[in-house]
Amino acid sequence: MRVLWKILRRTFRWFLLTALIGLVFCASVIFLSKYEIERVSEGKIYENIQKVPSCKVGVVLGCSKYLRNGRPNLYFQQRIQAAKELYFSGQVKFLLVSGDNSTKYYDEPTTMKKDLVQCGVPENKIYCDYAGLSTLDSVVRAKEVFKENQFVVISQDFHVRRAVYIGMAHNIDLIGYSSGSISGVGSVRTELRECLARVKAIMDVTFLERKPKFMGDPVVIK
Repeated sequence: MRVLWKILRRTFRWFLLTALIGLVFCASVIFLSKYEIERVSEGKIYENIQKVPSCKVGVVLGCSKYLRNGRPNLYFQQRIQAAKELYFSGQVKFLLVSGDNSTKYYDEPTTMKKDLVQCGVPENKIYCDYAGLSTLDSVVRAKEVFKENQFVVISQDFHVRRAVYIGMAHNIDLIGYSSGSISGVGSVRTELRECLARVKAIMDVTFLERKPKFMGDPVVIK
């Protein structure tokens, strides 16, 4: 019995030590990923619309207009508002709305375009990227499909920083315009997801060299 007890204690200690090492490792990876993306994007993110350098195109990163509970998505609303402000301030001449249209029942780009048109943005000034399935897809496709190597990305601060990091890793000259921040329980969940998203972004561009899922024929914005 004593032998069994000793074995159990040793096993438990080994389990705790392994768990602790794993926890420290994961925390270190998350911290370093956050630091690296913040470092690379430093000086490339703007919050004051008057200071945003003029660009031909503003790329609006997509998300759902409504939450699962049916309430309006504040992240969506902020991005539409920021895109509208950039266009009417003259900082961008065209808007490229990029999002998920993986099924006929879910179409982020069309929804964004409709809302921007309702805000007064001319329809012929808005282009849709229906294969912006991820931030990497949206950013890289803006260069490879829509032939724009210099543009401003529009989303929340944490999101545009990751987009800028991805873009710079693909030799794209881009900046980010932060549409604001969200507070509350939902924002905490988003921030937690963002920790993992930043780790994935670094893995994608540094180790996996991931490419967009779809490419397609060139589209010239003019």
